[in-house]
Amino acid sequence: MTTTVEKTPAATGVVSAPYRALSFGLVAIVTLLAFEAMAVATAMPVVARELDGMPLYNLAFSATLAAGVIATVLGGRWSDRRGPLEPITAGVVTFVAGLLLAGFAPTMEVFVAGRFVQGLGAGATQVALYVLVARVYPAALHPKVFALFSAAWVVPSMVGPAIAGFVVQNADWRWIFLGVSLIVVPSALLLWRGTTGRDLGSGSGSGSGSSEAAPAPALGRKLIWAAVTAVAAALIQYGSALQLAGLPLLAAGVVLLAVALPRLLPAGSLRAAPGLPTAPVLRGLAFGSLTAAQVLIPLMLINERGLSATAAGIVLTIGALGWSTGSWLKGRGRISNLLAVRGGAALLATGLGLVTLVLVDTVPLVLAHVAMAVAGLGIGMLHPTVSVLVLEMSAPGEEGQNSAAVGVGESVFTVVAVAGSGAIFTASGGSYAAGLLTAVALAVLAFALAPRLVRSRAAGTMEVTAP
Repeated sequence: MTTTVEKTPAATGVVSAPYRALSFGLVAIVTLLAFEAMAVATAMPVVARELDGMPLYNLAFSATLAAGVIATVLGGRWSDRRGPLEPITAGVVTFVAGLLLAGFAPTMEVFVAGRFVQGLGAGATQVALYVLVARVYPAALHPKVFALFSAAWVVPSMVGPAIAGFVVQNADWRWIFLGVSLIVVPSALLLWRGTTGRDLGSGSGSGSGSSEAAPAPALGRKLIWAAVTAVAAALIQYGSALQLAGLPLLAAGVVLLAVALPRLLPAGSLRAAPGLPTAPVLRGLAFGSLTAAQVLIPLMLINERGLSATAAGIVLTIGALGWSTGSWLKGRGRISNLLAVRGGAALLATGLGLVTLVLVDTVPLVLAHVAMAVAGLGIGMLHPTVSVLVLEMSAPGEEGQNSAAVGVGESVFTVVAVAGSGAIFTASGGSYAAGLLTAVALAVLAFALAPRLVRSRAAGTMEVTAP
């Protein structure tokens, strides 16, 4: 069965009067979430040392991931049933509570608890923001809104680690968390102001065609499977880091993931059934390949080509700028969905392949900068397009659960991609080429699956092959 979705021209822009406050509020919230995510990695070594918590170092990251998976499922269902404003409010309050708990933490155990609470708040907020976009903005403006989301990550990617480093060295690491908590509230107020007078109830913005939300027992089962999935992802992460000693943990994680993950994704996702089921897998492969490469690229540039940590970081910053550029190009509406998704995957694979060539001493280092710009351009085209297509394919009242499924798929596939490439890197005796080519292979697989998500027939139309 095929469904053709017509795109109508936008009557106005995302920063015009009807949407200005809401758009600025959305960007502010996403920027703060991104800054916290980028800055905490810089501060964590100091936090663990001062709180005498090195044994819990990795748990401070895994706790946020686990909480995010659970909250994404809950926030998606909550948004479908009650509209996005309630989960956004609860998510923001919970995120601030987690920031305060971490900022005032007297011990590492309390700090980890704060990180878990932050993950709950961030997960619920992010998926509810997607539903808010679906309920407020016309479909023709969705690419532009998601382009703004991508742009909101650029500044934190560029300055987040530097600001965090300055605060840690000249003030106190606690202000990284306490400072963000002070800024979240006015940002949320701006967003809430932009929702005044709008119908944000379940179903479509017009209130027609809403579907019944899953009953409480079904939601309870979903949350249980989300918790199992989070535990499985953590076991895979830890098991791969421990190498041979971690094989039992790795095996247990894979088994749990095989059982739990299909219950959180649309039917047929793990076999990439045509249409919506492909979305979580496609975006998970693409984002996972980029993340896996970004783990290895700074190490490669520092150890193999003698770059400083700052110079290696600039290479990743150029990738972030490429991401923003790709999202901006797609937001202008001149790139078809199929080209954005498949072409984006092709650019991603090409960029990661090119950066691997920098291992050769005679290859100019400038190629690393060009390669990451190409890879960033590709993911910038692909990532927001998948979000747009998911909203367009979702029945009214199902935007939340489908966006949540994509979020869960992206998180889990990213953990598996990083663990897999890291294990191959270690097993090959520290071969950067082996690890990076694993990331390239994932991007190539995303390229192969792209037509199963969308087939573009003509400008302004989209043909979706339904399962």
